Formats: sequence, structure tokens, C-alpha cells
Amino acid sequence: MASNETDPHGGIPAASDRPAFIPLEANPELMTSLLHKLGLSTSLQVHDVYSLTDPDMLAFIPRPALALLMVFPVSAAYESARLAEDSLLEDYSGKGPQEPVLWFRQTIRNACGLMGLLHAATNGPARQLVEEGSTLDKIMKDAIPLDPVARARLLETNSELANAHKSAATQGDTEAPAATDDVDLHYVCFVKTDDGGLWELDGRRKGPLKRGELEKDDDVLSQAALTLGPLKFLERGGGDLRFSCVALAGSFD
Repeated sequence: MASNETDPHGGIPAASDRPAFIPLEANPELMTSLLHKLGLSTSLQVHDVYSLTDPDMLAFIPRPALALLMVFPVSAAYESARLAEDSLLEDYSGKGPQEPVLWFRQTIRNACGLMGLLHAATNGPARQLVEEGSTLDKIMKDAIPLDPVARARLLETNSELANAHKSAATQGDTEAPAATDDVDLHYVCFVKTDDGGLWELDGRRKGPLKRGELEKDDDVLSQAALTLGPLKFLERGGGDLRFSCVALAGSFD
């Protein structure tokens, strides 16, 4: 949800000129409801992940898990690590069906929760479970041929997406902040693609980040994926343990 007042990417206005959304609470029921409303199959739902290291706690999650979302406070250590890594990278300009992942640059203030859900639902096996003709389906089909700047504008101007998000964000267990509030929490998403790649997807970065290769039977909650993805992520961020996680996986219903 954190956003910079100036944007390093060409063609995108400063944060003060961008649309702003009410921050989305990391509530699995609320997130599931939003994804279903946007067009993801009801065979999937969002689950709380209570541990990244305890096998007994991870066993509560239906497998395979298709995506893992982390929400965490943006600390000085995290920002330093992010900026250092990004300084070595070129701005991503990928587009078209040959892309390994569908990545969206975040230009909507306080929309990082929504960005995480979009990345979770439009990549990997979840993509095949988006209902034909739904809002998600139309976003995917319209976004694939566009470059990241045009994709960002696509999201900014999608009224169905904005209305669905607003409806969900105002129904959380805690009072929702205003859309224009500065919220120092952020989401990132980890997904496994069909070719076995583990990707970190974050709309504040310069592009999608491939974190490693997984075996055929590994999902995003496998030991290999956790080691390459969220556990390494926490290590880069200075070991701050103030975070929570949710996973997109099969529905209990």
C-alpha cells in the first residue's frame, strides 16, 4: 500500500495525481469474496497461513497452493534492500502472450492488496479458473498485449474493478482508512508458473522477479518455494517478523 510521491517509471504521474483506493484488509473471507465477484472460480478461496516453517500448520492449507501473498510493514531495511536490488535492474517492458507472467505496475494508491490478488488470480494454474466473460477475464485479455504503462492505465480506468474493490474494502473487520491515507503496509505475491519458475510479483518493483526454479510437485508452500521466496524475502528485509500471509488454494466447500 505504501507509495512513493515521485515515480521512477516514465509516463506515470506522481502519487498525488493518481487514483486512490481504500486499503484492503488482509482478511481471507473478504479477499475470497472479492476474487469471486471479479470472476475467479468458487473452487478456489483464500486461506490464512499461520506459519511458514511449521509443517503441521502448513498442513491445514489445501494443496496445491497456487499463490502466496505476504503483507508486511514497509521498514527502512526493506526499502534499502528493494532500492539496492532495483538499481541493478532495467524497467520491465514485457508484453504479449509469450510473457512468463502477467505483471501489473501499481499506480493506484493503497491498491497493493488488490494488485496482489490480481497477480495471484491471473498467473499460474489459477488463470485457467477465471470465468469466461468476467471482469478478471476481460482485464487479462485486454492487458496481455499492453506494455506496463498501458496496463496501469487499464486498471486505473476500470470501473468494475474499482467498484468491486470499494465494496470489499469497506466490509472488513476493522474500520477502513481513507483512500488518501498513507498506509505503511504492503503486499507481495509469489506464484509458480507452468514452467516451474517461482516469481515474486510486486507492482512497486521495476518488474516481475524470478526467484528460482521448482520441481514439478512443488507448490508455493513447498519447502523449496518457501526457502527461495518468502523466507529469503524476510531475510533481505532485515528479518522483521511483523508480517502475515494468505494463500490461494482449493476451496473447503
